[in-house]
Amino acid sequence: MKQLWDKGSTVDNYSQLGKDADTGKPLPSAKVSLYGPGTDSGTFDFFTDVINGEEDRSRSDYQPSEDDNVLVQGVSGDSDGLGYFGFSYYEQNQDKLNLVSVDAGKGCVAPSDKTIQDGSYTPLSRPLFIYPSKSALKKPEVAAFVKYYLDNYADLAKTAQLVAMTPEQATKSQAAYAKVSG
Repeated sequence: MKQLWDKGSTVDNYSQLGKDADTGKPLPSAKVSLYGPGTDSGTFDFFTDVINGEEDRSRSDYQPSEDDNVLVQGVSGDSDGLGYFGFSYYEQNQDKLNLVSVDAGKGCVAPSDKTIQDGSYTPLSRPLFIYPSKSALKKPEVAAFVKYYLDNYADLAKTAQLVAMTPEQATKSQAAYAKVSG
């Protein structure tokens, strides 16, 4: 991925990337066609940091968009297209897209709710946190918001099209909240 996405990359054909890790066969000779979030996106910052080692470090000759639906349309309409965006956009367009498994040293792992929740789809999954300070939690409106957030995490994640934390993670978060707000 770094060889493909890093700033200054000259890879313009997938065959330049070597062999398929599963089959050992050379990758197909096809023109590289990349799609990804624009530079204002947190997904862009996260991806460029974990793949290229630094936020904002990315090749510039890709099709950027702040609208993930535009990225889905680009990738799905381009037989050689490769892109990255939130998992929920894959879930909504499974009939048009293929997934990329990643190998962080323990074998290839495909993204799913389970592999995202347990962190095994690494490095391409990330948890999202809220960080209220102790002083902010003394404000009734902040405390009410955090309590609402923790009590309704599954529905909120579904509405926001995110992978929800597991019940075990929620219990741990609720205990941490109770400890600092109590």
